[in-house]
Amino acid sequence: MSHKSLSKSDAPKNITNNEKKLGDNDFIVSKTNLKGKIIYCNEIFTEMSGYEASDLIGANHNIIRHPDMPKIAFKVLWDLVQQKKEFFGFVKNLRKNGDYYWVFAYITADLDNSGSIISYTSVRRKPPQSAIDAITPVYKLLADAERSGGMEASKKLLFDFLAEKKMSYDELVTALQLGAK
Repeated sequence: MSHKSLSKSDAPKNITNNEKKLGDNDFIVSKTNLKGKIIYCNEIFTEMSGYEASDLIGANHNIIRHPDMPKIAFKVLWDLVQQKKEFFGFVKNLRKNGDYYWVFAYITADLDNSGSIISYTSVRRKPPQSAIDAITPVYKLLADAERSGGMEASKKLLFDFLAEKKMSYDELVTALQLGAK
């Protein structure tokens, strides 16, 4: 008996303002195939997402994408990992019941012996509250720009913001993770 893999259309529509916080020592681990379908998830992932492991395996990872997240953040992520570079970032995820949780994500490509990408591994942990407080208004601006002007508007806004701060994307994320404003 096979069941239909969950997709973004199966994500909850009733979004709440209730946050579930990751424990200080908790690590969420998942692996996806090249198309973003989940091939492994640890117990903390199932607990935080509210889904059963059997629902998550085979589902596209975007099942937990929160509507507050700007798409440009995921474009940056994919551009980096497909070039076999590491991605670090702050992500607001959607739980099955419509609640949310924040993570500091580290995502990397898994390579075979010939150097070809075979999957992606993501390890996520609790971000500092100062980082969430700093990134939330930035994400809102980016998401608003996407709604009015598409991905190009959001991308321009992001790169203008980074230029104004005289920082690369990685430098911004590192500063936020370390608690700098």
